[in-house]
Amino acid sequence: MSPELLARRLRANRLTRRDTLWLFAAATSVPALQGCATSPVTGGTILAGLTPEQEKQIDARQAPHQFSIDLGAVQDASLNAYTAEIGQRLQTHVHRPEMPYSYRVLNANYVNAYTFPAGSMGVTRGIMTELNSEAELAALLGHELGHVNARHAAQRQGQAMVAQAAVIGLTIGAAASDPRWAPVAAIGGQIGASALLAGYSRDNEREADALGQEYIVRAGYPAGGMTSLHQLLVDEHERQPGVLETMFSTHPMSRERVETARRLAQTRYASSASAPLQRERYMDRTAALRAIKPTIDACKAGETAMAKKDLPGAQRQFETALQRTPRDYAANVRMGQCLQAQGKLADARRYADTARRVYPEEAQAMKLAATLDLGLRQPAAAYENLQAFDRALPGDPGIGFLKGVALEGMGEQRRAAEQYAGFLRVTQQGEAAQYAASRLKAWGYLR
Repeated sequence: MSPELLARRLRANRLTRRDTLWLFAAATSVPALQGCATSPVTGGTILAGLTPEQEKQIDARQAPHQFSIDLGAVQDASLNAYTAEIGQRLQTHVHRPEMPYSYRVLNANYVNAYTFPAGSMGVTRGIMTELNSEAELAALLGHELGHVNARHAAQRQGQAMVAQAAVIGLTIGAAASDPRWAPVAAIGGQIGASALLAGYSRDNEREADALGQEYIVRAGYPAGGMTSLHQLLVDEHERQPGVLETMFSTHPMSRERVETARRLAQTRYASSASAPLQRERYMDRTAALRAIKPTIDACKAGETAMAKKDLPGAQRQFETALQRTPRDYAANVRMGQCLQAQGKLADARRYADTARRVYPEEAQAMKLAATLDLGLRQPAAAYENLQAFDRALPGDPGIGFLKGVALEGMGEQRRAAEQYAGFLRVTQQGEAAQYAASRLKAWGYLR
């Protein structure tokens, strides 16, 4: 997109749908870190990507933004507390008990679980509705604890950030060449975001399996919990390969992993076979979430359709989800994004408003509302939504860029320049940075 053209439209308060879709995709940046370490499991030297202190820093800085991209923690305090309870039971038996572990169930519909290097973990509601027992949940968390304790997550983080920058570049490129697909590209980036946190090797997966199985047995669960978790995922992947695409790209699965877990359960950990699976306890504690499984499944299908650029098909799936659960936050946000991609901005804005009422603390609906406001020629309203985003989730430099766009549309040149300058202090890469620099030059702030 030509910076001069976008500037003229801002001055005239005439942003087109193409412009707002470009803005939806363009305002993102990613930092990078590096370091080396010793494996706390083997004692050998590893290329970690991060120092222990950086692991904690990146969890504190990046994890809240990733969790928000996955639409925030579910609004069920008891479910999040239950998940944390299982994690805390396991973490007393790990190699790095000093790390600041945390656990939450996310509103994301795709099937996956992931961790940041210092142990900030997210489990999607899409996988929670597929599990059958507390032992399987323990195995899932134990596996992620294995990645933290073997420092796999730290090893992969630096490479993942490079990969994420590449995905962002593709998203912006798609928006620049054909902005109709900017929200679709953004959805793809969000669904695959955890893949960029840690795309593990098969050796990493084997070690995390071994550590996770050890941890769950120490915590009083049967080693077979890992076997049944793996079998469930393999069976589901064979039945619906697209549903587990992200999980299998981040956590490469194979029959070998299933058989190894089974062999260890029958040999080294045979004495754990009598430990309870806690199936009934799991069903009781997840009953409210499982009650909306049809809604979650419809959202999964809608996201899959969006990824295939089948926007009418996606809209039908989100309509099905909302008929079942009208106040579902994820369904309302996804419907808003789907309608935005179709140019139905006023309709999309209503869903963004509903999402904000349903979950006023979560930031993604605020950003969606802001980009829609820009398209609806309401830059002041967009700015207020961006301010709300900043209060809910500070530290996203892309929001500063969008604030600059909103202020420019309001005729507030000096304040817009401050936002653009702040954005350029964080990143000078990408089309958003090029636009910000072009405005500062045009206004005489840069030579």
